[in-house]
Amino acid sequence: MGSRAEQGDNARQSAARLDAEGVGNVALTWVDNAGITRVKTIPPRRLADAVARGVGMSPVFDVFTSDDAITASDHLGGPDGDLRLIPDLDRLTLLAAQPGWAWAPVDRYDLLGQPHPACQRLFARRMAERAAAAGLDLRMGFETEWVVTRAPQGSADAAPLDYPCTGPAYGMARVVQLSDYLRDVTEALTVQGVEVLQLHPEYAPGQFEVSTAPADPVRAADDVVLVRETIRAVSARHGLRATFAPSVVAGEVGNGCHLHLSLHREGTSLHRADGAEWSLAPDAVAFLAGILDALPALLAIGCPSPASYLRLLPSHWAGVYQCWGVENREAALRLVVGAPDDPDGGHAEVKTFDAAANPYLAVGTVIAAGLHGIDTAAHLPAPQIGDPGVLGVRERARRGIVRLPATLTEAADRFEKSVPLREALGEVLHGAVLAVRRAEEAHYAECEPEEIVTATRWRW
Repeated sequence: MGSRAEQGDNARQSAARLDAEGVGNVALTWVDNAGITRVKTIPPRRLADAVARGVGMSPVFDVFTSDDAITASDHLGGPDGDLRLIPDLDRLTLLAAQPGWAWAPVDRYDLLGQPHPACQRLFARRMAERAAAAGLDLRMGFETEWVVTRAPQGSADAAPLDYPCTGPAYGMARVVQLSDYLRDVTEALTVQGVEVLQLHPEYAPGQFEVSTAPADPVRAADDVVLVRETIRAVSARHGLRATFAPSVVAGEVGNGCHLHLSLHREGTSLHRADGAEWSLAPDAVAFLAGILDALPALLAIGCPSPASYLRLLPSHWAGVYQCWGVENREAALRLVVGAPDDPDGGHAEVKTFDAAANPYLAVGTVIAAGLHGIDTAAHLPAPQIGDPGVLGVRERARRGIVRLPATLTEAADRFEKSVPLREALGEVLHGAVLAVRRAEEAHYAECEPEEIVTATRWRW
């Protein structure tokens, strides 16, 4: 990060640049354990002070739930204590869809300058560094799905959804009807330094997806936060409203946020091992096997809301069975082969995750699970061909394919018992995540699906 003097100089130079660009406010964001992006804002003249001494915030935000209720863990909760938000100047970005605004993600430290043990972004960096120490170069990226509607008058969150486009799933008709809006989304992301790989209509009414270029794990998590808030801002400027909620209409296809990852060592893809089964080098096999083994517990991270489990339906390409497959979009873990002449090789996709997930927790825990797979020499079972949902119960049992947790309670139970994830997260962060999950499941325990969807539709 450089010396304190260098950081101060960089902050002053950044502040001068922001002032020259007419920026009046800088949004400093972190993502809590319920997946909500929280923020404090400062004027650019305060940037050097924020880098040197941080911006104050309460540790209690680590036990906020998605509806802004506050729970408690063994280590966190209550009104006491203070933390400091330290902006990462390397990610300082002018916001194209919010003129006069800039953005930077933060790391969180205590008053003595020590890393806050529940800081999710520092956790993601720690796991990336652990992978690097094992000689692995990890590249990650997210597919972000969202549903766009016309903004209702007032605060009528329960109002019927008014879609601004019609036409078939994946159809060009939607692009024609919303061409200005989609162009502005792409342009805003590009101006902000986020490389768009593709953008297209999705299956559900008013649903779209954008895929962004892979990056190191922490940057990938930063990028998905920036993508969501940029889409939200562009939508507002067009008189529209975007939701990234896992379930937008009960019983219909929901929004996923699939995580893609690839493994490299010394510049060589571990997905292009000549003569190896599935073209995977041994460490890639073990890494992916570790993820597959941990998926029941990882669902508490990647699918953190009761609404998440309304999306996880068999035969809906959501990956609800604990299996993997080569180019199988019904498998929870999909091996993407890629073109033979692709210099970057193939990669893998975790299909179960959604945008209610904290992306820093998502990338960090997936890395932890993969490294545990390498440490234990885990093996991949035979890949699944076809939709496991159409197989009979006995046939799935014969193949060793089991249903992933169908409720947040089941996922939280598996997460609580996961020794590798507890070790990676540490007691404080692991306890805070679990406390939020238990509070969420208790809050919605007696609710019907429609009630859950109505309550959570506009939280993400």
